[in-house]
Amino acid sequence: MRLGLNYDLKARDAESWAEGMAKLHCRAASFPLDYHAETSEIDAYVQAAKEHDILIAEVGAWSNPMAANAKERNMAMEKCVEQLKLADYIGAVCACNIAGSAGKVWDAYYPENMSPAFYEKTVHTIRTIIERAKPERAKYAVEPMPWMVPTSPDEYLKLIRDVNDPALAVHLDMVNWMNSFYRLDDQRGFMDEVFEKLHGLIVSCHFKDVRLRRELTFQVQETPIGRGVFDIDYYVKKIDEENPELPLLIEHLKNRMQYVRSMKYCNARYFGL
Repeated sequence: MRLGLNYDLKARDAESWAEGMAKLHCRAASFPLDYHAETSEIDAYVQAAKEHDILIAEVGAWSNPMAANAKERNMAMEKCVEQLKLADYIGAVCACNIAGSAGKVWDAYYPENMSPAFYEKTVHTIRTIIERAKPERAKYAVEPMPWMVPTSPDEYLKLIRDVNDPALAVHLDMVNWMNSFYRLDDQRGFMDEVFEKLHGLIVSCHFKDVRLRRELTFQVQETPIGRGVFDIDYYVKKIDEENPELPLLIEHLKNRMQYVRSMKYCNARYFGL
């Protein structure tokens, strides 16, 4: 795996960003700029990443292209298209987003999220994003979610078949799929299923941990890596078996200190650094 951060370290320029990542032994990262940045600045970050052997794993397209509000939906579509174009321009592995929700909160559960009509709209939306961006190198990748498509490897395979465009690939976030007691109780069996079914389609991964809360009913909560019950070692093993160069980005921590600590923890655990 190429371990890195989905966090920009709040750097002031390209060189300080790349040096900061390199000091933490990051070998992958999300791109810290968006499509509004000047081309010269974008190029500087790309060059700095190359000089420090940092793979640009993801360009974030985080938004709701399925929004019911037309203005919000159109703005999200523009962001997805332009971020995918940016990913292609810089040679990033992919542009990432979730499928989107039917309600006001872009990443929340609504019953309509899982309806057949909403699924068909999701397929059409992803096709449209890819057709408008016309990427030649980068992929568009949809993050797995607990309450919107795709909620399982089978749903992901169906989505890929129905979109029917080679520019759609898999971004994997296993913790987002720890959405039932059965998956949490049989993590290794479920991960075996996921990596077997999605073999050859996975282009990027997120890294985090989760703990089971004691309150009823079933509740899970994200936590810093190594402080939860997610089988992080088996996840890393499956990623390395899939592709030793797969980017794995630590994310969803509260501040720079937590990212630094998590990176050091993982480097010591997996690389002896």
